[in-house]
Amino acid sequence: MTAKSNRSRMQWYRMDLHLHTPGSLDYQEPATSYLDILRKAELRNLDIIAFTDHNTVRGYAAMMREIEQLEFLDRLGRAEADEARRLSEYRRLLKKILVLPGFEFTATFGFHILGIFSPEAPIRQIEHILMSLRVSPEVMDEGNPAAGATSDVLTAYRLINEAGGIVLAAHANSTHGVAMRGFDFGGQTKIAYTQDPYLHALEVTDLEKRGRYTTQRFFDGSKPEYPRRMRCIQGSDAHRLTADPRHSNNLGIGDRVTEVSLPERSFVALIEMFQGTDFARTRPYRSSRDPYDHIQAAREEGANIVQAFHEVMTRRNGHLYSIVADTCAMANTNGGTIFVGVDDNPKKPPVGVEKVSTAIDQLYAEIDSKVTPKLELEIDAQESQGKTVIRIQVPRGPDVPYAIDENKIYVRDDTETSLAVRDEIVQMVVRSEKLRAYQPELDEEEATPSEDTSKLAPPRTGVEIIATEDRKGRLYHTVRDLRNGSTVRNVTRSSARRLWHYAIIEHESRTLNPDAIQWHGEIGLIKRYQRGNDIRLDLAQYDNGGIRVYYGVTEEGLHDAWQIFANMGELSEG
Repeated sequence: MTAKSNRSRMQWYRMDLHLHTPGSLDYQEPATSYLDILRKAELRNLDIIAFTDHNTVRGYAAMMREIEQLEFLDRLGRAEADEARRLSEYRRLLKKILVLPGFEFTATFGFHILGIFSPEAPIRQIEHILMSLRVSPEVMDEGNPAAGATSDVLTAYRLINEAGGIVLAAHANSTHGVAMRGFDFGGQTKIAYTQDPYLHALEVTDLEKRGRYTTQRFFDGSKPEYPRRMRCIQGSDAHRLTADPRHSNNLGIGDRVTEVSLPERSFVALIEMFQGTDFARTRPYRSSRDPYDHIQAAREEGANIVQAFHEVMTRRNGHLYSIVADTCAMANTNGGTIFVGVDDNPKKPPVGVEKVSTAIDQLYAEIDSKVTPKLELEIDAQESQGKTVIRIQVPRGPDVPYAIDENKIYVRDDTETSLAVRDEIVQMVVRSEKLRAYQPELDEEEATPSEDTSKLAPPRTGVEIIATEDRKGRLYHTVRDLRNGSTVRNVTRSSARRLWHYAIIEHESRTLNPDAIQWHGEIGLIKRYQRGNDIRLDLAQYDNGGIRVYYGVTEEGLHDAWQIFANMGELSEG
């Protein structure tokens, strides 16, 4: 079966992969039967569910034992009428609903991880995984969320993945979540817990929310320290059949549902989707009267380092070349998605693309002929507001640098695609060589100049001018890009990109007045202004008797103590 024919028969299925049963110690309705749970799932029109009891497979195992006992009595002809009816109901419901075994593992420090497996996986094999994660038999017998001294998060990801399971970070943005909300520490640990290659997706509680501060927006691949875009799904985490009217967060079965696009309703198809990078194959479930529009949601976020929009793809006026340049730039940076047939203004109706198949073939041919080395990407058609839009999914290339016509190397910086400068090309080559040698990529300490760890780290977006040299009346600057830590030398006003150009103009033309800075301890706000759709800040920091200045910092770059400036100060003209 080809990928194209698979796509042609895709269907949306509703799933809730986080359900508890009486197998969990904290289940709120212990008299509930497993038939009750399946019937409730049917009433909520669910196609795929998973039993994920705390540190145990006890609930799923109990249901399978009940079914086996009923089948045994049926084979012997000794089933009572009530038993025969129960067996018939189980058979009917299990044909209609794919029920997957799993568990919600409590790792060290209390983080929760979902492991979900094929119905073909033996119960003892899943229990062996829990024992390998140092869950005691007593905890497994109880389904106790308090598991004691177990294994760490990364070990859990690896063991579940190696056993063929789906690995999800449970309610990642809330209590016991690996996004570490509410923790006053995190740093490299949070990066590792949310970017690990064995982690398939984040289960979140704010998937339906919009805005700059949602979990899905945070992990969209645009942040330098979180370059891997993470799939976000939602589940009910139900500990009862129906939501508790007294507590809004105490949900019932199917109260938070994710839709998933699959060629068939099977575990094989499901894990293949989770292992892929087509993020439009999952969406929060909404009624048919209000379908979720991935493209409109992307437009509301706007263009950024991993997202670009083009209304047309004609050769005239260079539109087609701009699409190819964005493709090259994203492959050299963090990867990303390019939409063709829509503007980035979410209020402007999509224009769509005519003769879609021809246009897709043209894009493949143009990218293949111009970009070297060959780049493996996916181009398909999506719908938005009744119009057909082309989507180009660009991976973070494994063989950087990629070039157009063998000599033009582009990179992506915020919303811009620009020609790479020498130092950026050198760093790409270093990165590529490390990958070829099967070594980890540059970590934060290697990729950036060393920082005194006792001091607050600089913001994570914007630029810093760290040196200036006057050569016969012309100023040459060394610019540090705070997003990726790269240091670029010999930058002038004429050669600088837009943000670099702004920083150089400010640096050359204005005298820094410490008394005019709004100081908060060792850090301060110079100016807050708007550029395009973004709010930007120029910030200052005392350092060894001097003052470091960070130009054009976006709110996404604010961390720790820097967050005090998020809404401070009046807007200036930028």
